[in-house]
Amino acid sequence: MIDPFGRTITYLRLSVTDRCDLRCVYCMPEHMEFLPKSDVLSLEELLRLSGAFITLGVKKIRLTGGEPLVRRDVMTLIRALGQRIGAGQLDEVTLTTNGTQLGRFARDLAEAGVRRINVSMDSLNPTVFAQVTRGGDLGLVMDGIDKALAAGIAVKINTVALKGVNEGECHALVAWCGDRGVDLCFIETMPLGEVDDRLDRYLPLSEVRESLSKRWTLVDSSYTTGGPARYALVKETGARVGFITPMTHNFCEGCNRVRVTCTGTLFMCLGQEDAVDLRQPLRASEQDDLVRGAILEAIAHKPKGHDFLIDRDHQGPSVTRTMSMTGG
Repeated sequence: MIDPFGRTITYLRLSVTDRCDLRCVYCMPEHMEFLPKSDVLSLEELLRLSGAFITLGVKKIRLTGGEPLVRRDVMTLIRALGQRIGAGQLDEVTLTTNGTQLGRFARDLAEAGVRRINVSMDSLNPTVFAQVTRGGDLGLVMDGIDKALAAGIAVKINTVALKGVNEGECHALVAWCGDRGVDLCFIETMPLGEVDDRLDRYLPLSEVRESLSKRWTLVDSSYTTGGPARYALVKETGARVGFITPMTHNFCEGCNRVRVTCTGTLFMCLGQEDAVDLRQPLRASEQDDLVRGAILEAIAHKPKGHDFLIDRDHQGPSVTRTMSMTGG
């Protein structure tokens, strides 16, 4: 799959549910209305859809949500995708999780072939963590991280930088991750959906990196996981710190990925509304010719980049859907 700008698409971010057991302030409204279950693809349909993308050249699949581990019987899908690794059809199956269910699933994930996960954790302070997640238990997440590491799964911490909320914790997060041999990735908040105080919370990562450089020796690295983060090695700890900067420096020129929601809607770009329905062709035939054709047609219209913008004149969302609806 090659888009109009010569970028080869090898990475699928597949949402398995829009539901979550947290309500992070940058991700969804406090009183989120979730989709009826009839709108959501079955696990069997998600596996078929994954297979169609694999035959078209996808080599990496990241399962997202919502929170993927709250989807009932999700391990059935993860094990089936893990078998594609053993067959040489996939290079990697991974997931992004909030960590609340990780303690229950860490060993099963490792046995299924998951070698690496991202855990969203925006604060080391239990009170701040509960504030950002609207009631989350930091201890539960940390226990899940410990169990994942014990199971042999590499963990990367994702932290959304929020002005006036966690900006004073950047050094502590680098130290905490360094002590555990865990990579850390800071992310700028993005104008997705109607969430609270977006402009007031927006913290450019240029400021975060400048602050970190006053205490830590950051050595730019060519390391990549196939995603948009730009990494630096923290010389004092030996761990890496990454920066995902959709606002201050977009990463569109190297985009190799597309996103599919739990309803089967394919978004060619996170920051654009253009989308293609894959559920209809998926359900219209037991063969995959129709859905593969729809995917290829969508890739042929993948845009050059997003239009994210946050300033005093652009305080509303660039796109109306929330991150939880798109697949975080």
